[in-house]
Amino acid sequence: DQLITHGTELNWHPEFMRVRYENWVGGLTGDWLVSRQRFFGVPIPLWYALDENGERDYDRVLTPDHASLPIDPTSDVPAGYTAEQRGVPGGFDAEADILDTWATSSLTPQLAGGWERDAELWDLVAPMDLRPQGQDIIRTWLFSTMLRSTLEDGRAPWRNAAISGFIVDPDRKKMSKSKGNVVTPADILDTHGSDAVRYWSASSRLGADAAFDPQNPTQVKIGRRLAIKILNAAKFVLSFPVPEDAEITHALDASMLATLDGVVRDATAAFENYDQARALEITEAFFWTFCDDYLERVKERAYDRTDVGQASAALALRLALSTLLRLLAPVVSFATEEAWSWFEDGSVHTAAWPEPRGGEGDPAILATSSKALIGIRRAKTEAKASQKTPVSSATIAAPAADIAALEAAVDDLRAVGRIAELTFVEAEELAVTAIELAPAVEA
Repeated sequence: DQLITHGTELNWHPEFMRVRYENWVGGLTGDWLVSRQRFFGVPIPLWYALDENGERDYDRVLTPDHASLPIDPTSDVPAGYTAEQRGVPGGFDAEADILDTWATSSLTPQLAGGWERDAELWDLVAPMDLRPQGQDIIRTWLFSTMLRSTLEDGRAPWRNAAISGFIVDPDRKKMSKSKGNVVTPADILDTHGSDAVRYWSASSRLGADAAFDPQNPTQVKIGRRLAIKILNAAKFVLSFPVPEDAEITHALDASMLATLDGVVRDATAAFENYDQARALEITEAFFWTFCDDYLERVKERAYDRTDVGQASAALALRLALSTLLRLLAPVVSFATEEAWSWFEDGSVHTAAWPEPRGGEGDPAILATSSKALIGIRRAKTEAKASQKTPVSSATIAAPAADIAALEAAVDDLRAVGRIAELTFVEAEELAVTAIELAPAVEA
């Protein structure tokens, strides 16, 4: 009952993994054998006295003094005997078995936390916050650790358990040596880098199996692309000087930062709920919007030191970069650390976690102008024109609220679209209704 109670008190991520633990505890019908016949392991600290025929006398078990532990009975000698009496009639014989690995690894929290070695440390860290592990050892490692903590301290050893799924092959079969479908990560790491592999791993939710195809590691390649983009975007953002007295004065910049505040809140909540895949999904989606839409829109203004909005753009870019690097650091650890070192002291991994700035800004401005920019780009593509092609005039139809948002970002929208004259008309839905490309300049 205590084991079931402590399992109920534990926060399981995902929650359905609790059932596996409860089914195992509920199905216990006998004692658990703690000895194993293997070479490596923790020796069972026992000897046996030998009778006059050199046979073990199991009624005369020899135990070491508690203060002498740990000992290895195959090399150490019991009190009252000499080494010459090992294995001879009237002497002693060592227990050759070792402790079951789960019997010893059940002490993981105690060993890490200084139990009976550092009382101050133990009181500080126990019970611990988290046990991360695979689903296949709930009945062994997790159960044995829970049992040990229940017997020693009368409580669960942690507050949370994060249970991962299996890595399976492209046919979603569990990898095993016998099947010959095991993939070692060394070649993948050498080819794509650690950040790419971490990205693939973090993209899988707890409790869900992750398929891996070494011939077509799509998710790994996406992770590598993200790592490279982080470095390139950081280098580009840092090329814009930020005046010492810079403030956020432009509506589009304030909108972007307000949107980023929402990303920080949502990603932080996902991390706190042990859903790193969701946190990555939220952050990555905004990162690509930041790079492909916002950065492209404000770069002309950020370059132009004569523009009254230059300082606002440069500062907004710098603030967003700092926040995004910290949000992505748990997954894309090396690229973010490198980019962080270009403009900040210390490590991104010891920097304070980002918090919402709380500045004034309307997220609708960024979202609506992004939709308009997509429409402008699509119109150029349909006209089989380069995105750099100048536009003499363009008309965007949109609801009145959307037009108000677009007018707040109209200069940046004209700059990125290379539009000379941009007109807005009211309509039920946002759409680019007319676009006239500028005549080609003859060489």
